[in-house]
Amino acid sequence: MIRITQLKLPIEHTKEMLEDKICHQLKIRRKELLSWEIVRRSVDARKKPQLTFVYTIDAETEHENKLFSRISKGCHNNIMLTERKKYQLPHTGLEKLQNPPVIIGSGPAGLFCAWLLAKMGYRPLVLERGADAFRRKEQVDDFWQGKPLDPDCNVQFGEGGAGTFSDGKLNTSVKDVSGRNRKVLELFVKAGAPEEILYDQKPHLGTDQLIHIITTLRKRIEKLGGTFYFNSKVTDLEIAGGRIRRVEVNHSKWIDTQVLIPAIGHSARDTFELFQKKGIYMEPKSFAVGVRIEHPQSMINESQYGRKENKILGAASYKLTHQTKEGRGVYSFCMCPGGYVVNASSEAGYLAVNGMSYHGRDSENANSAIVVTVSPEDYRNEIPEDSFQPSKGMDPLAGLAFQRHLEKAAYDLNNGKIPVQRFEDFCKNQPSTALGEITPCTRGSYALTNLRPVFPAVVSRSLEEGIHGFGKKIRGFDRPDALLSGVESRTSSPVRIPRGEDFTCNIHGIYPCGEGAGYAGGITSAAMDGLRVGEAVCEKYMKLS
Repeated sequence: MIRITQLKLPIEHTKEMLEDKICHQLKIRRKELLSWEIVRRSVDARKKPQLTFVYTIDAETEHENKLFSRISKGCHNNIMLTERKKYQLPHTGLEKLQNPPVIIGSGPAGLFCAWLLAKMGYRPLVLERGADAFRRKEQVDDFWQGKPLDPDCNVQFGEGGAGTFSDGKLNTSVKDVSGRNRKVLELFVKAGAPEEILYDQKPHLGTDQLIHIITTLRKRIEKLGGTFYFNSKVTDLEIAGGRIRRVEVNHSKWIDTQVLIPAIGHSARDTFELFQKKGIYMEPKSFAVGVRIEHPQSMINESQYGRKENKILGAASYKLTHQTKEGRGVYSFCMCPGGYVVNASSEAGYLAVNGMSYHGRDSENANSAIVVTVSPEDYRNEIPEDSFQPSKGMDPLAGLAFQRHLEKAAYDLNNGKIPVQRFEDFCKNQPSTALGEITPCTRGSYALTNLRPVFPAVVSRSLEEGIHGFGKKIRGFDRPDALLSGVESRTSSPVRIPRGEDFTCNIHGIYPCGEGAGYAGGITSAAMDGLRVGEAVCEKYMKLS
């Protein structure tokens, strides 16, 4: 296989133009090009509004070694011989299992772990506290229309995990030396995702597509021997002799297992509390809190593309960082082009927001989280004193208490409605009483208010400085009528469950997995960690007979 990098064409190009460019680069005739495949596609917008696609292509020709030898004499540094790394199924171990592995959670970590274990013959059981994807969507829509929150089935919980109600981004910064990233994307495509996710630099799916894709993936796992139990919350664990023995479901049924894989996501606070009571070692970790900010999508398009609309590229995105004078990091997170700010609460009396896009990314507004990093040391001044005992150190669940502190304050502002404020009023620390040119695009009711007192003073100062800093990078980002919504508190898990080289925690047979355990930060990285944990189980245990 011959790989060509830095192959550039105008974004309006045709397939024939791309093939011609490949042949020109390789100095061959069209009939000598046996096949070709896009490995990577990104956008070069440095010469706006003239935009180009930049490709990496793998091409197959006859006599490749001879051809490459001839080309390399011309010092073409963008052409090389390559062999793509393919994902390899793990070898199986020698220790015997008496019962199937149990996975808690059907988010991307749990789903892809279940796929691998089912593929390898381990017949995993997946326990999901929420409903299946389609029923879950109905319940979330009902909540956004004003019906009571279901604490076990909402934006955070249910088939597909929290990522189902997001922009559905599939890019990750995790290195892919074992081919796991590619395998995850291939499985998504086989379940109905568009092939473009295999090569686009910033692939995404959207909530409307994810619901169907996740359902298809689950049905394939079931055909391989996996079993899913919905509305099935883990309520207790039996641990004896330092080993997991069985798990309780819905306070009524016990399931024997020697392997438990908690893939619980970042919001299963009651499950973290259960783990703490059962002696599972955990540590507090840094995460980030802040607001969602909304701008007209046309404004973001003009900044990124040099034009207010581009039918080929769709809605534009951005990624921004700023270091404050006080040394705080402020950054954009989970940016949703053409998206919605959604009520993402999972506990009664507490309010959190998130961003979501449908595949078309066709709402009027762009939104993104603008967040400030907070460390365990920051919690000391913001949570009850009994969460920090100098003689024992900080409670590992102190971050949960901090999140709840913010979310309770946000809920109380408007009795559970999404609090919204103009940026100009946030800077003046005064309630907003009217909108400007921007109207909120939300899922769930909203009300104008003053968000600033919800946050610790250092967070509010950092947000204000950071947004003004971003205004120097994207014109209009700090416009007076930009809309802030809060609170964005679920950026990542505030807890880490350390695991050893065998991927287990301090309790034998328990394999912490995914974002909730502190080992992932998005759909793709969580899915990759699910594969990684599944491999560890396979390499230790024999298949079930």
